[in-house]
Amino acid sequence: MAKMAEIKEEITIPDNVEVTIENNSLTVKGEKGSISRVFFHPKIDLKVNGKVVEMHCKNPRRKDKARAGTFVAHIKNMIKGVTEGFEYKMKTVFSHFPIKTSVEENEFIIQNFLGERSPRRAKILEGVTVEAKGDDITVQGVDKEKVGQTVANIERATKVKHRDVRVFQDGIYRVSKGGK
Repeated sequence: MAKMAEIKEEITIPDNVEVTIENNSLTVKGEKGSISRVFFHPKIDLKVNGKVVEMHCKNPRRKDKARAGTFVAHIKNMIKGVTEGFEYKMKTVFSHFPIKTSVEENEFIIQNFLGERSPRRAKILEGVTVEAKGDDITVQGVDKEKVGQTVANIERATKVKHRDVRVFQDGIYRVSKGGK
């Protein structure tokens, strides 16, 4: 009888990080904070064995292999987030009207964008900090997806509508991304 195929992946846990699994919910705690996420698939088993997270998949098909790789990437990002954190840098660019930015609670406010009277607003997700100093904006957090989504919200809030984008290149753009 032919041997069944299987995938085994091991992710080493750094010394200052604690990983627990309960009811398919994986929690990663580190010096920067903690992140929880649900990982469930009938063919994929996740276990914490000492200082290693073991991912096991029996008889995988192409989509199962892809999902297993995605699970591993998410877990690695969670570990990197609680140890190093994620930081994106953005820049305010304008040629026609000076843009003024500020942070109010969980909203990023863009004033005088293209000379508009009412300010544009972008939602800041929970666990993400946004700092605006002049033309430079720094977005930081432990969850890569929330930090990236907050950056996307800010970029989307400064979308130029009903004007020629070759002339009106004003906006707030991401300059760099990654860990700190």
